[in-house]
Amino acid sequence: MKIKDLLKPNLMILDLKADSKEAAINEMIDKYVAEGVVTDRAKYLKGILDREAESTTGIGDGIAMPHAKTDAVNQAAVLFAKSSQGVDFNALDGQPVHLFFMIAAPEGANNAHLQALAKLSSLLINPDLVAKLKKAESADDVIKLFEEAEAAKDAEDAADTQDEAPATNAAPATEETSATQKPFIVAVSACPNGIAHTYMAEAALKKAAKDKGIDIKVETNGSEGVKHRLTKEDIERADGVIVTADKKVEMARFNGKPLLNRPVIDGINKADELIEMVENHQASTFHASQADGDDAADESKGGFWNEVYKDLMNGISHMLPFVVGGGIIMAISFFIERYTSATSLWFTFPNDIGNYAFSFLIPILAGFIAQSIGDLPALMPGVVGGYMATQSAASIMHTNSVSGFIGGLIAGFAAGLIVNALKKFFRFIPKSLEGLKPMLFYPIVSLLLVGALMFFIINPVFAAVNAWVTGVLEGMGTGNAVLLGAVLAGMMSIDMGGPFNKAAYAFAIAAFTSTKNGDLMAAVMVGGMVPPLATAIATTFWPKKFTEQEREAGISNWVLGISFITEGAIPFATADPLRVIGSSIVGSAIGGGLSQLWKVSVPAPHGGLWVIALADHKLFYVLSVLIGAVVAGFIMGIWKPRRTTNG
Repeated sequence: MKIKDLLKPNLMILDLKADSKEAAINEMIDKYVAEGVVTDRAKYLKGILDREAESTTGIGDGIAMPHAKTDAVNQAAVLFAKSSQGVDFNALDGQPVHLFFMIAAPEGANNAHLQALAKLSSLLINPDLVAKLKKAESADDVIKLFEEAEAAKDAEDAADTQDEAPATNAAPATEETSATQKPFIVAVSACPNGIAHTYMAEAALKKAAKDKGIDIKVETNGSEGVKHRLTKEDIERADGVIVTADKKVEMARFNGKPLLNRPVIDGINKADELIEMVENHQASTFHASQADGDDAADESKGGFWNEVYKDLMNGISHMLPFVVGGGIIMAISFFIERYTSATSLWFTFPNDIGNYAFSFLIPILAGFIAQSIGDLPALMPGVVGGYMATQSAASIMHTNSVSGFIGGLIAGFAAGLIVNALKKFFRFIPKSLEGLKPMLFYPIVSLLLVGALMFFIINPVFAAVNAWVTGVLEGMGTGNAVLLGAVLAGMMSIDMGGPFNKAAYAFAIAAFTSTKNGDLMAAVMVGGMVPPLATAIATTFWPKKFTEQEREAGISNWVLGISFITEGAIPFATADPLRVIGSSIVGSAIGGGLSQLWKVSVPAPHGGLWVIALADHKLFYVLSVLIGAVVAGFIMGIWKPRRTTNG
């Protein structure tokens, strides 16, 4: 497949009007929707924003490549847009972006599509092509420039293949030929979506190496899977290793080699510098124990709190299927019990299944937090520490309370940090004992340390804390319950799926698992349903204040709202954060407070209004959602300014 099959005249905006990053993204997505490439605007926008949250796709030199791979796309495509005035896109070089390549890749994109996307990405490191694109005046000019660049690259690749072919069958190098052999470097390139940056970094590294007379082999971890995989012989022969990646790659194989570990964007913008550092012996020797986060991976790491949040989300994302599956099945069993008895098989079977799933919540949470920090060796002590958090501290505190959710969080972080410390501690043991570390030293020592920490410190202390919190929740007066419900529900709207939202939801889950009381679950469920329903109400009653695409998204938000999918409001919040988030917080807080005033309880961790049959005070549950959504929707509709043109 050729690039022109993806880059079509009807998918070009040669006079982009946007003057901000958010406006540029929305203007390009509107074009995709109008041309039928994107079928679900909200989902595709979420994919774009999620990628931008990982790192900006403004790669510098006036270029941005926002991209997403999602089932909201029905055909692989590339939208080209050109801005004469430039847009502040948070580009890495701080300069305005003039050329945009918005990539839309469907979940089932075939290899031909992916190879064409990879080739397009690799061409954009050519400064001559970029300069000519900035001067292009028509869609035909753009396509012609890419056809010429693609033909030149195909010819160059074919020539390189012919040059390398004899070397494949060459005889083993003698001492004389070895002395004159070119320097050789191996590299790995990877980014989260593996659509654009992976291949741009590959192309930049190859070009820089060729200019310096250095041989290089680059392994890509992209949408096509691993290509050009490095062999053991490649790694042994190499003078050094360059890893430019924004996701985990296999690192242990580089043990003992000089290695640079940088973000993928450095592979694009600093390829010359990286190759020079390896050839000038400025790369530190890599040890396998460094693969999971200590001194070898310095520049690639985010800030401290970003790392903590990433580790926490790894635990929560693996825990949620147990929460949703077990919680809803357990709630259904309670509904069935009303019509049978506590000894009926109709009740005991689903209730036991739900309880079995729930018993894994905290161990899974702790285990995958630990794995995110210390990789696979930390999983086992994390799981065991999480399990210990569910057991009573009676042997020390003479109480049946458990450290619970808080204890599990601490167990996960402790296990990960302990394993990382053990990797450093055992770094200097003889190589002959290297194989014993993961099989013997790490599991035994980490389990003993985590177990002792949980048994003697964490469980006793936080069992007491948990008992106090449970007592407060159970004995809380109506006024305090309303206030807490309003705060938690309001937090659900602050970032609609981000840290505040997850913190409120995690608190409600912790209370639910400790007390089996669904009051706070009702509050956060109401709070999470309000934002999408509010946008649906606002677009229905004030249609002229929204674009055509927003009105279409508003229709789908009726369903997303009652399903407790808060993310349906994200496109609106992105376009107008103050009005959308502000009104949603007010409505959510009112709805959450009312749910506690009316003593609504929902013994299920998900489902929105679809689980109304399981709720206590069903009418008041619906009223809490309705009142909160109406208040937020009317504030949003009245507050939002009228559009000068109806789009």
